[in-house]
Amino acid sequence: MDWNLLGLSFMTVFLSELGDKSQLAAIALSGRSQSRLAVFFGTAGALLLTSCLGALAGGAVSELLPTRLLKAIAAVGFAVLAIRLLLPKNEVGSDS
Repeated sequence: MDWNLLGLSFMTVFLSELGDKSQLAAIALSGRSQSRLAVFFGTAGALLLTSCLGALAGGAVSELLPTRLLKAIAAVGFAVLAIRLLLPKNEVGSDS
């Protein structure tokens, strides 16, 4: 097992999930329910499944496309998202 990759994966997902919508949903669910343990196992299972699907999809795509192209696609995608966040939002029904 590649322990450096394991640690990097853990820290990346851990930090990206802090304050995420899924964490806020877990907080809301546990506040309204009697079984915090059920909420924990449900949300942990969902995160585990989505991470597994992401790893499998990433492995499959990496077999089809070169790593350099995948990195370029990811960089362009993040750049597009960043530009969209910086642009002013057009309000629906606004005349301006």
